Amino acid sequence: MTPPILKRYIIAFEKYKWIGIASFTLIVAGSTVVAIQPPPPTKYVASAALTYSGPTVSFSATGSQIQQQGQELRKGFLLSDAIINAVAAKVKVKAKILAKNIDLKLPRKNKAGELESTIIELKYQGTNAKQSEETLSAFMQAMIQLSAVRNTRRLEAIIKKINERLPQVKKELTSAEKKLETYDRIQGPAILAAQNGILLNGITGSQNQQRQIQLTLSGIDAQIRSLQSKLGLNVNEAYVSSALSADPILASLRSQIYQVESQMEVLRKDLRPEHPTVVQLQRQKEAAETLLQQRAGEVVGGNGSTAPLPPTVKGIRAQSNLDPARQQLANQLVALQTQKETLKQQLIDQNREEKRLRQEYSLIPNKQLERSRLEQEVLLKKAVYDKIQAKLVDAKTAEAETVSSLGIARNPVAKAPATIPRSIPITLGVGIFMGLLVGGGIIFLLGSLEGTFKTREDIRNSLKQQEVAILAEIPWIWMSGEETKSHLLPTVLTTTSPYLEFYEKLRSNIRRVGENSVKVVLITSIGSGEGKTVSSYNLGIASARAGKRTLIIETDLRSPSQCQSLQVTPNGDGNLEPLHYYSSLSECIHLVPEVENLYIVPSPGPILQSAAILESSEMRRLMEDARQRFDLVILDTNPLGISNDALLMQPYSDGMVLVTRPNYTQENILVEAVDELLESDLGLLGAVINATDIDVPSSPIDEKVVNETGRQELPSEVSSGVGNNYN
Repeated sequence: MTPPILKRYIIAFEKYKWIGIASFTLIVAGSTVVAIQPPPPTKYVASAALTYSGPTVSFSATGSQIQQQGQELRKGFLLSDAIINAVAAKVKVKAKILAKNIDLKLPRKNKAGELESTIIELKYQGTNAKQSEETLSAFMQAMIQLSAVRNTRRLEAIIKKINERLPQVKKELTSAEKKLETYDRIQGPAILAAQNGILLNGITGSQNQQRQIQLTLSGIDAQIRSLQSKLGLNVNEAYVSSALSADPILASLRSQIYQVESQMEVLRKDLRPEHPTVVQLQRQKEAAETLLQQRAGEVVGGNGSTAPLPPTVKGIRAQSNLDPARQQLANQLVALQTQKETLKQQLIDQNREEKRLRQEYSLIPNKQLERSRLEQEVLLKKAVYDKIQAKLVDAKTAEAETVSSLGIARNPVAKAPATIPRSIPITLGVGIFMGLLVGGGIIFLLGSLEGTFKTREDIRNSLKQQEVAILAEIPWIWMSGEETKSHLLPTVLTTTSPYLEFYEKLRSNIRRVGENSVKVVLITSIGSGEGKTVSSYNLGIASARAGKRTLIIETDLRSPSQCQSLQVTPNGDGNLEPLHYYSSLSECIHLVPEVENLYIVPSPGPILQSAAILESSEMRRLMEDARQRFDLVILDTNPLGISNDALLMQPYSDGMVLVTRPNYTQENILVEAVDELLESDLGLLGAVINATDIDVPSSPIDEKVVNETGRQELPSEVSSGVGNNYN
């Protein structure tokens, strides 16, 4: 009995034998070319060694660092184009030949990052011993010189960078010193006063002066109260009385008024008020009183607004009649009041000065802290400036020490390697053996890499072995060039389409397998491109053509909707608020214009958190309402091999249909998926084999794609496994 592995190899050989034969022929031809080639000329290999070196005496840290960095040379640097071109010009050999024949091996580093050796091995292969040694010696001299130039340029770059940085650092140091000097000039006296106790003495002295002023005010208040009780006047009244009593004009006017009043008192007994003499005297009295009021206002000042002036002439006469003793007391009272107001103002000034001193004293810690910060900044800037100055001096010192980091450890020596004579039969035998091995291996590898079902028979046999019902085998649906370019899915919108009967068979088989109890069907696949969406759309069309009120719900929220294939425009804002989209039935359910009784809920995808939408209460209410309002509900879900979204929608369905397709469905994934569905009892009704090479009877519309034998021509994609617009 033939072993299974041999059978698989025979099948693979039938499919890929020409690839294997071509591989065998190429290898044998190559070995033949190698065998008949004449022996190459003798090659001489010159070997030498360089070593890392440094200056005999090192006076600067910069020089030591540059020499240390010079020991970190790379192969690309030592064999750069500059070195190869310089050596090529010197030995008069093409640069490409030198680059091909020169080899260099740098010392390794240990785990600590240190070099295990200081030796750099060099080899050069040439056709002449002397020429090989001279070429390798030229390489070594060029590498030593390039290392010296590199170290010198590094030192020059360091000095240049320091000189560029030094003015800025000096400027920053000067600026920091000026800030500290300005701060000391402005705030220094206050800080010094706080440190010497002058501020505290000022605060204490101000407090003592305030207490002294308050005591003086208490004594003045007592004197004012005593004088007020003796005079019977307040301060303002005393001021007015003293001023009025001291004015001679007021005294003269009072005397005139008194004389007129005396005459009128004498004449009042003998003459009536209407008598001309009485009237004349009355007029004289009124004129004198008017002058008295005017003069009183002038004496007091401000027309009586400066101090309260009596409103009547009688009052003015009464207040302007002080005797010298009382007038002296009134002046003393006014003087005491003036002194009191002066002391009050002094008390306010002293209080304000105390507050200012206290506030200034409270700011002393902040000022001291600010001065410390400025002083620290000056110290830091000065430290940086000093370091840069020291680095500049050190770098200039290193100029006398900078040499090449490489030196010659071993001069070039050329030797001819031992060669083994070539045998033509052995070379051909090895070529034939390798050709058979490689050709057979390629055939076996290509056969092993095939993981997809190639024909519908393979899919049918696999499903039968797992006892899965085959609900329908759908042929390839031919599309026009314009439909293919527009990326539309192949749908059977016309009633005369010859493909409609295949989906009608699928519909009837679902009803038969589900015993007429299937109302919600979930359609999924293993991977993308197997035609689950095409099957969902056309199954919905077949159901609607049969008079069933049908709803297609696209629950593949990870992909955009394909409802344009049904001439339905999706809601462009659905992905912004998907929960609101599904909660409004009038917004999410669309009527398919070309098919009566067919409705669709387009996917608002792509949505990142599709699982949260599928498990939401809005989706649950949509499914409950759809089950009540429609005869058949078709759920187009995600492929099982991409996500578990199909399993989230499975509880809403009455059965599941698995869509497969030759050249797309993976064999091992299909077997595992079917086993899991059957073991979990998820209601797998059966499977659909999509895009097969079944003969399709022609229709008047499809006459242009019918060949001479009366069979419809299938596109080349069916046989090659490449489809167009299948999802």
